[in-house]
Amino acid sequence: MTFFHLLNCVALSYVPYVITYKAAGLSEYSAHWKCVQAGGMYFLVQFVKMLILATFFPETDSDNLDIVGEMLRCSVDVGDLVGLSFIMNQLTVKGPIKFTCVAVGWATAEFVMTRLLPFWTGARGTEFDWIYIRMSLETNILLFQHIAAAALVWLYSRRDLAQRHRYMVIALLAVCIYRSLLIQSLVFTLTLGPWMDLLIQLACTLSVCLLTIPLYGKVGVVTY
Repeated sequence: MTFFHLLNCVALSYVPYVITYKAAGLSEYSAHWKCVQAGGMYFLVQFVKMLILATFFPETDSDNLDIVGEMLRCSVDVGDLVGLSFIMNQLTVKGPIKFTCVAVGWATAEFVMTRLLPFWTGARGTEFDWIYIRMSLETNILLFQHIAAAALVWLYSRRDLAQRHRYMVIALLAVCIYRSLLIQSLVFTLTLGPWMDLLIQLACTLSVCLLTIPLYGKVGVVTY
């Protein structure tokens, strides 16, 4: 039963990635290698981020929420946007395929790095635990978060984006960077449980996605 619990968690986490890959038509563009490149960039960016965090912004043992410290640590996530921008500039496919491909590869690398080992060591050792179901659902939320972030980075690089829309893109990118701080602050202030934490993550991600769609519609019909 423990092995089936592991399979259920992995399937619940990763099947949406496969569905996204197929539904977005990435298989028609032979995007496997492009996704691998995005995943490699993810690992490189995370390594650099860990060095910066360990050197300049070490974690504290305090039970209180350090707003300033967390804000500084979240600011390092700018590296993710830089990494997304860099790898997208290396691809020659059209815009929608470009940012979707990069987002799927980026999210898959994050799944391997942050979820696969806990599933193997935890879910495999217990018949059932809700914590791993929450982790699986959170993985799905992060997939859409990465797609929205990649789309925003692509939109920001467009020269034909109106200035007023560019300000909106910048604001949404700031939300992507400080998303974890906003959620942590709300959960800590209201002393919410893990399921409410998950719902807030879902609401935040859906808000960013819904606001990104009309911005993409402004220039999405034009590709280069």
